[in-house]
Amino acid sequence: MQKLNATVEQLLQRMEQLEAANKRLASQLEQVSGANAPASGAQAQQAAPGHPAAPDAPTGAAQAASSQQPSRLEKALEGVTVGASVAMVSQSAQRGLTQGDKSQLNYRADVEVEVPLAKVAEVGDSKLFFHLRAGQGAGLEFVSPTLTATPNSTAFFLQGGDDSATIIGQAWYQLSHPLAPSASGAAPSIEATLGKIDLFGFFDQNEIADSETDAFLNNVFVHNPLLDSGGAIGGDSYGFQPGVIASYASDVSENSHWKASLGVFASGAGAGFNSSFSQPFAIGQLAYSGTVLKDRPGNYRLYAWTNGSFVPYNNEAATATGRTTGIGLSIDQVVTESLTVFTRYGHAFSGDVRFNNAFTFGAQLAGLRWGRQDDRVGLAFGWLDTSPGFRAAAPTMDADGDGVSDFGYSPTGAEKDIELYYAWQINPNLQIFPNMQWIIQPGGDPGAQNIWAIGLRAVAGF
Repeated sequence: MQKLNATVEQLLQRMEQLEAANKRLASQLEQVSGANAPASGAQAQQAAPGHPAAPDAPTGAAQAASSQQPSRLEKALEGVTVGASVAMVSQSAQRGLTQGDKSQLNYRADVEVEVPLAKVAEVGDSKLFFHLRAGQGAGLEFVSPTLTATPNSTAFFLQGGDDSATIIGQAWYQLSHPLAPSASGAAPSIEATLGKIDLFGFFDQNEIADSETDAFLNNVFVHNPLLDSGGAIGGDSYGFQPGVIASYASDVSENSHWKASLGVFASGAGAGFNSSFSQPFAIGQLAYSGTVLKDRPGNYRLYAWTNGSFVPYNNEAATATGRTTGIGLSIDQVVTESLTVFTRYGHAFSGDVRFNNAFTFGAQLAGLRWGRQDDRVGLAFGWLDTSPGFRAAAPTMDADGDGVSDFGYSPTGAEKDIELYYAWQINPNLQIFPNMQWIIQPGGDPGAQNIWAIGLRAVAGF
């Protein structure tokens, strides 16, 4: 309520400023009209033949009025939105053997630009979206392999080099068209998106567990781990891929909304434009947003996927028998004024996957109770169950033929992942995130040392 009252006070002050500005502008326009009116009486006699009046020359008031008109550049940029952020992470391994130094530093920068376009044949609104990403630093890498958990999912670097990488991660076009309201009063719409896309912007979304830079740092809690780093989507080296998405949305009521989406994406080599579109990744999702628990908002998403270009854990080329299919669920629900909970579940029905069940859940608590309403604390737990096929194959599998087992252990049970963070809002543009992570039985290896890491993430953005 304090924040709402402050916002209302700011709006009232702004309204008073705008009213005063309107009065000043009206006065200036009256002066301009009087200055440009035809001269009469003594004023006409004062206009000497050698010094004719110049009604087209702008007066000071006219210049002030004209300066408020938008320039050509301002008109060209009208409606364009730009967002940018820079995240820097410092992490240290407190337990668990690492491939390199026990402390690592990395950065990642993202710039997103949305450009509205004119209507297409007067049937709907359209826009272009571009996403540029740059970064450097691989983050912590542990000797004991995890099933998929990455303690630092902001790490972004040029494959095979130490130089800073910059890529155009996304570039897509979207057309939206509202349909005629139905008999119930609902206003449905259809939407089509085409280009190079991060599919997690359209599927498996989550309000409190959907960003590497704004909440949890371990990728297990950022997206469904079966889809993301588990490899089911078959994206390029940076997680993007060309594709097309079609959606249908309908309003049940003012506070209740349904949306059905279907996406088809190039997978495997095709994600990098190096192959055909013959074995794509396809996903369909049904999503509901509305008031569910005691009239508090929540989001519920159910989806299913299939991929004919999936690369199994033995790194062999995908075949028809190696196709992976699965289902997933993503939920976030506001429970109290300051508490929001989330959960995700994924299950793979087929394919040589290292884990076939992934269950994550957690909560985010706003800092209202300790007088820091913009701060947040988050806690999450993950359970990744090793698949029967991986348990049977891992002890003896030698895919590279070097005479040494690729994994060298017998997986059992599940890998457990735990993460705790605090988001300290320094100002509207800067956040500091202390972070702790604990990975128990990494890779499903009962003999592996548990991993414990602490870190500090700073994010600046607008």
